[in-house]
Amino acid sequence: MELPTGDTPLYNHPLPKIEKWLVNLGCQQNEKDLHCWYIEKPTWKAEICLEIEELTVNYLAATSGEDLMRSFKYSLSRQDVEAAVFSGP
Repeated sequence: MELPTGDTPLYNHPLPKIEKWLVNLGCQQNEKDLHCWYIEKPTWKAEICLEIEELTVNYLAATSGEDLMRSFKYSLSRQDVEAAVFSGP
């Protein structure tokens, strides 16, 4: 299953392709909340949730041990969301 080009807004990606993209980036799906994904990098970890209006990212213990929440509209391109989310908090 091939992904649309990186400049394609997320709202133009079918859900299975968004899920494939997250898997390719090293995310693991939450078995209880299937719309949420978990990623752990050497310097940060986060929960990414595919909400109705936007993609939300909760960087866990990001600043002074507190979580940092960010959200990204689905109108943003996949490459923009990837650059923002996966650069860390």
